[in-house]
Amino acid sequence: MLVLLHPDVPSWVDYMILPFRKKSDEQRLLEKVKQGDANACEQMYHRYVCYLSAICSRYLIHDDDIRDVLQESFLKVFSSIHTFSYRGEGSLKAWMARIVLNETLNFIKHNKRLDVVEIQPAHAAIVDDEVQTADVPTEVLYEFIRELPQGYRTVFNLYVIENKSHKEIAELLRISIGTSASQLYKAKALLADRIKQFLKQNHD
Repeated sequence: MLVLLHPDVPSWVDYMILPFRKKSDEQRLLEKVKQGDANACEQMYHRYVCYLSAICSRYLIHDDDIRDVLQESFLKVFSSIHTFSYRGEGSLKAWMARIVLNETLNFIKHNKRLDVVEIQPAHAAIVDDEVQTADVPTEVLYEFIRELPQGYRTVFNLYVIENKSHKEIAELLRISIGTSASQLYKAKALLADRIKQFLKQNHD
């Protein structure tokens, strides 16, 4: 006897192939890493190292420091990979990025690189108007940010790139909310200055 199923009800074939259909390359790689597959671990390293290096290089300017942080980060990734629960495409990458960011901030704090200075509002020459960056190449902007003093650069990246609030930044860096705000304002002022100089030099 022929049994007709409602079109919205999956057949037994659908149930058989559903788990395989849903698995992404990232998930399959993760499973192999969790099983201790050395080749999979190497693949994971090469797949994400450039992306994770870019995160480090937003905060650290010396190659040796970046290498040290990445080494510690990957050791932590592989030693705690069994605790990670896959939540869809991109979740593994995001989890690794959080580990790298935390290790980078720990490195900065441990080596006392976070030289922050409280700036009184009356002495902070901050321009509220948005600075026009359309004519500034991305790589130039990137270098301007990397040239900021460590404290300014760290807070700027956390606030602008990582979308952290001043309260979150203060907790991460163990500074006051006011200090976080001061570093951001000063960073913006310095960047605005550099951008204006660049535009003037390249459009005169």
